[in-house]
Formats: sequence, C-alpha cells, structure tokens
Amino acid sequence: MAYCLAVRPASGERTWTVVDASYATVGPVEEWLEAHRYLWSPNTVRGYATSLAQWWSFLEQRDETGQWTEAGVPAVTGFLSWLRNGRTVEHSLAVRGGAPSAETLSARLAALISFYQWQAVVHDVPVAGRLMRGRPSRAPSRGLLAHLDARQGLAPSSLVKVRRRRRDRPPLLLPQEIQAIIDGCASWDAAADDWKGNLRDRLIFSMLAETGMRLGEVLGMTIGDFVMGLGGTAYIEVVPREDNANGARVKMMRPRRVHVSADLERLFADYLTHLACRAASLGLEITPGSPLLVNLDRPPLLAAMREGTVRDKVTALKKKGIGPAGWTPHWFRHSHASALLLAGTPEWVVSRRVGHAHVQTTIDLYGWVREDEALKAAANWKTYTSAWRAGHDG
Repeated sequence: MAYCLAVRPASGERTWTVVDASYATVGPVEEWLEAHRYLWSPNTVRGYATSLAQWWSFLEQRDETGQWTEAGVPAVTGFLSWLRNGRTVEHSLAVRGGAPSAETLSARLAALISFYQWQAVVHDVPVAGRLMRGRPSRAPSRGLLAHLDARQGLAPSSLVKVRRRRRDRPPLLLPQEIQAIIDGCASWDAAADDWKGNLRDRLIFSMLAETGMRLGEVLGMTIGDFVMGLGGTAYIEVVPREDNANGARVKMMRPRRVHVSADLERLFADYLTHLACRAASLGLEITPGSPLLVNLDRPPLLAAMREGTVRDKVTALKKKGIGPAGWTPHWFRHSHASALLLAGTPEWVVSRRVGHAHVQTTIDLYGWVREDEALKAAANWKTYTSAWRAGHDG
C-alpha cells in the first residue's frame, strides 16, 4: 500500500510526498508534486498527495504499477469503485458504510486527471488523452456577467464522471448561531471587568464572520496586517506569504484589503494587550511582523497556530452543542457573502471583498440570495451586517 508521508526537507518547511509499499518514493508522483510545490499551499499539496497515494495503492493491488503510463477509462472507473467499496474490491453489490462522499471522489478524480495532464505535456504520457473528450461543439450558456470573467475558451471534459447530489446553496450560519459560537469561546464578564474564556479563539471566529476571509488567510496574518483606524476605518491587509511557519497560505497569492468594524478593532486591541502581557511574562518579544494568532498556553509558546488547533476548537464547541451539526470554519465565509448580498451589496463588491478571482464565482455560489426574500424575514441580516457595511467596498 502507498502512503502520503509528511517530510521536512533541509529548507525546513514541511511538505508531503508519496511512498510505495517498499517505502520508496514514487518517482512520477514526486516529480509532479515538486513541479507544483511552490505554486500550491501545503494543504493543497497534502490533498493531491493523498489522492495519488490512493491511486498508487490501487495499482499495487492490481499489480499494475509498472503500467501506470497505460491506464485508461476502465482503470479509472475501477479506481472510483475501489474507493467506494473500502479499497478492497472493484465491484460490490452494496455500498459499504462510511463510503467517501461524491465531493471526495470528485477531488480524487480531479487530482488524478491533473497528474496525467501534466505527464502528457512533460513526458508525452498518453493517459490524459484517453480520459478526456474533446471540446463541445456547442457552447453552453453562461451567466449574465460572464463577460467579466477572465477565463477564456472551453476546455476538454473528463469521460469519467462522479454523480453529485445537487446543492443549490452553500451551508450558512444564522446570526444567532454565529454569536453562540463566538460567545462559546469568550464572553465579557462585567463583574470582573474582563474577558472570560479564550480571547484568541473569539478573535478568530469574529474575523471569519466579519471579513469572509478563508481560515488560511486568517492564520497567516501578522500583527501588522491588522491596521487600526486611528479615527478612520480599520482594515486588514491580506498579504500573500510563502514562509509562514504554520504553512498558512493566501489562495492564489492575491493580496486585498478588507475593512472592518470598530467592534472588531476593539476586540483586536484587547487581544493584542493580552498577547503582549503573555509575551512579557515569557520573556519573549513580539513585533508587527510576529504571527497574530499563536499558541498561548501550550508549547511551542507564541508559535503560529496551525489549522488543526482551530479544528480541535470546532470539535470542542460541537461537543457542547454549540452551532449546527456539521459546521466548519468555512461556513462563516458563506454566511458573510450571503449576508452582504442580502443587504443589497453588489456582486462585484462582494467578489472583491472575499477574494474571488472572478465575479462569476460569486454569482454561481450565491445567486440564489437575490431570489430568497423570505430569508430576510427569518433572520435579521441587515442589522447583523450594519457594523461593517460602511467599509465593505475595500
């Protein structure tokens, strides 16, 4: 069986590779990963390495690793069946419990096709040509604002498909659910005139809710990225960096500026005071270039937080019954974009604020908002968004 293995090369930055059943590096996969490591975030490398490790395990079970350059549609469809049926057989009369979701299967297929497309261009491996159909003769209809989309042309599509259950709307958190999550981290104790709980975690979820930033963007922030208003409107600079110690990365390495409310600015100031006191007690120095979100109570102290720590916090909140079933940090992003659109913000403004590469992406994800006036009556979105509307066009 092949494995996705975390490694730390001489450069010191953790990454992932794939080793086979004999614990030797799988050469074709490693070459492909190496060609993309400096373009992708570490989490993307891990996801693609996991997919290719499963593909190599499938070939090992079929004793076909020597024929990896000769795969075709039957092998790829067999791979999807193998994943559905517990990685033991290609066909089963019933789907096993705990089978991967359609989204997971689509991600595995996308990684496999990307791998073979690169091999076709670099080494003339013909597999991708067997898996792809040509460009359609008729162009499909496109959105109303498709002319604002930078994508050009129609790409070939895969002959192998994964049937996915249609979901017209991304999952959302209602305002009261967001507030419960934030208060579940820390709340103001009037008697003690201080915060009670974990102020850092409250800041994390508050920023996710109010800015629509991705979790990796929040975890990659330095102290200096949060710019105080000083009489004006405070804002956050989303700055692409390749050397974050926790591996956090800004998607597509595209910078932007996100204006925030005075409430979030005050919360940041309170947390910064707490962070400075903690650093002083440890005899450590913090600067504007220091990570904003760090380990305060567990070693390595004041080291940049990793995504797994936030996931652990989400799990702890769920165990307390806080938030809807299955919620993740990314739900804040969907909720933020939907709230702005419900408040009447133009699509192109929302697209810029959340960092979409194309306004059509915003329309595809959240076009339903304009059609669902009933949701405005079900939840007081306009009041919820009033704190940041003044600066949303950043």
